[in-house]
Amino acid sequence: MPRPPGSSRLYCYLLELDDDLAQELDTSLRFSARQHATVRLLESDTGDCDLDGWLDAVGDGLGLLVVDGLMAVDTRVADRTATELIGSGDLVQPDTTCPYEMVEHCAAWHALQPTQLALLDADFVDRVRPWPQLLGALFRRAERRQNELSLLRAVASQPKLDVRLLLLFWHLATRWGRVEHSGVHLTLPLTHRLLGQLVAAERPSISHALARLSQAGIVTGSAGDLHLHGTLESQLESLTERPAELNLESRERVS
Repeated sequence: MPRPPGSSRLYCYLLELDDDLAQELDTSLRFSARQHATVRLLESDTGDCDLDGWLDAVGDGLGLLVVDGLMAVDTRVADRTATELIGSGDLVQPDTTCPYEMVEHCAAWHALQPTQLALLDADFVDRVRPWPQLLGALFRRAERRQNELSLLRAVASQPKLDVRLLLLFWHLATRWGRVEHSGVHLTLPLTHRLLGQLVAAERPSISHALARLSQAGIVTGSAGDLHLHGTLESQLESLTERPAELNLESRERVS
């Protein structure tokens, strides 16, 4: 059974856990804000995780802020599952689904790496109210996540699976990739099944698509250790030219 993240009784300084958030304040304001921006730190080992209890504890607060690690949230409707990756800096908020929603769905959380989350409950909001810069930055984090979901929805609407995968890889590389001489190195604990749930495809189709991309020299390596060669523009151009070359070769063989 999924287990909830554990929590110490001790509080931590959020501005020490999230440097980007600390940068929202002038140096003169950070010390006083640091003393009030304290949070309960939740820790989850790798594996299935139950966040429901802690999301309930958010109450009228902002949510759970990922300060370290990587999680996947699966949303299941009927017999299909869509997945979203949640990483450092992302704000997870309680479900606000309309109580009269007629399409049933359920969510499941998985820590892909050991993960730490900060509980931003109503008490936290009251303590940091004198520093609206912090609240504004956290609201922008929530908006950023919504924008990323919109982008992923557009990626999943691409008709060609190879293109969907390429767009996904470059989107993930923006955040987790490392630039190399020949392109970008992307190391994440991804599996073919997880990739399928990210781009709306079955696992066998993902395996075949990765093999095609590898044979074309566009993306090499395993699902969890990928090398993106060249640029996104050159890769997309290569994909559009390759089918044309295959069709020409087929016609020449027939004639």
